[in-house]
Amino acid sequence: MVNWFKQVLGKEWDILPAGGLTGDAYVAEKDNQRLFLKRNSSPFLAVLSAEGIVPKLVWTKRMENGDVITAQEWLEGKKLESKDMQHLQVADLLRKIHHSSELLHMLMRLGKKPVSSEDSFKIITQRLHANCLIPMYKEVKVALHYLERLLPVTKAQKKVVCHGDLNHNNLIWTKDNRLYLVDWDNAMIADPITDFGMVLKWYIPKKDWNKWLNQYGVKKDKQLIERMYWYLILDSLHYLNWHYERHESIKVMERLHDLQYLNDYVDRVILN
Repeated sequence: MVNWFKQVLGKEWDILPAGGLTGDAYVAEKDNQRLFLKRNSSPFLAVLSAEGIVPKLVWTKRMENGDVITAQEWLEGKKLESKDMQHLQVADLLRKIHHSSELLHMLMRLGKKPVSSEDSFKIITQRLHANCLIPMYKEVKVALHYLERLLPVTKAQKKVVCHGDLNHNNLIWTKDNRLYLVDWDNAMIADPITDFGMVLKWYIPKKDWNKWLNQYGVKKDKQLIERMYWYLILDSLHYLNWHYERHESIKVMERLHDLQYLNDYVDRVILN
């Protein structure tokens, strides 16, 4: 693949893998110029770049074999640490994304349809049945019961563009204090709480939830917390399936532990 990129850019470029799960991302460097290269990025990238959500898209090239190569500006900066997620600039960026009609229209043009909580509940139930995880683990059975019981509160919510994998590794802070959210492979049209609920649960101390939510632009109430934990349980069940299907027993146990914590919170706080 490196040699293939050299044919595209020229032999004078030094090209190294950038890491990541797909193996399709590279860094190209020549004369102190750096580019981030990716093969077959979504056309969504152009709108994300125009909106200032990701580093600037420099060029796009379609190859004879049909592959599309994108080159983005390489910016000096750092990935956020867990503690950095508490910064209110993260709330500002999420609010910008979730309120962008341009992002929403482009994702719909690309064929994405809104994800409903009813469909998500059906899909996760079917997948758990297929893997026989419901009779295997009490935590799973209890979690499904809570998802079904709280399902009504998730309905009739406005759907927006969501990143779908909001963790600190996907946020980059540049030296000139700009914040970017990268790795949009899991982008979807869904309830925005699927994004900011993950940030609250895993990164923001509960004493600071009101401050963070006010910066984002919503008010904390009972319904919001119920929706948040509904999606947190759904996400935990999704990853439980994912690790089980890959025979990652240690990760399965970690997810079951998370699920037990979420179940306990719903039982103690939300339903009582």
